[in-house]
Amino acid sequence: MDSSTLENKINTKFNSRDLLKTALTHRSYLNENRGYPLPHNERLEFLGDAVLELVATEYLYRNFPNPEGELTNFRSALVNYRLLSQIAKEIGLEEFILLSHGEAKDTGRARQVILANALEALIGAIYLDQGMTAAKQFIDNFILIKLPAIIQEQAYLDPKSKLQEMVQERLAITPIYKVLSESGPDHAKNFVIGVYVSDRLIGEGAGPSKQDSEVEAAKNALQKQDF
Repeated sequence: MDSSTLENKINTKFNSRDLLKTALTHRSYLNENRGYPLPHNERLEFLGDAVLELVATEYLYRNFPNPEGELTNFRSALVNYRLLSQIAKEIGLEEFILLSHGEAKDTGRARQVILANALEALIGAIYLDQGMTAAKQFIDNFILIKLPAIIQEQAYLDPKSKLQEMVQERLAITPIYKVLSESGPDHAKNFVIGVYVSDRLIGEGAGPSKQDSEVEAAKNALQKQDF
């Protein structure tokens, strides 16, 4: 794996290439490559998650006088898997992650989670390889830079909360979510959920869990704003 392109993209030259390779090794890859000499990235992900949360929390504390609840929402928007997976794609991380053949074919939510986890593992690897200053610089350059748009677009409100706020403001009622259909085996379920105001369907969403499907339904309703 020639990772020099990635290192140039993130402006970080690793002292330990093994740390970088470990950050990019998914558990599934080891199942198909028993002789691979390095571990998977889950321990580095655990560390990187903590580093990211600390850096984001300190930045928000120092720069925003908002109440705790709002700061928590800002932080959640910065560290959620959807944004992290988007950032991972932007820096080209996807090209370097070592996956099993089966995982490599997945393009849905599971792939987003893998990308987000790999980004957190990369942060953990940078922290171990070069210390907190370098990890903070990476987080500043690629993650905290997203904060102004998050605040401007109110993306710190999750779609369900945002929809509820808008519907209650306009109609003084609370939207209700109902399962429209359910398919697939237990290990690979697919739910289609509708969100209603009174008895009127205002949005639909599908996903591998009811929670994900409700979020997609809320997003759909917010895009249409037919309520």
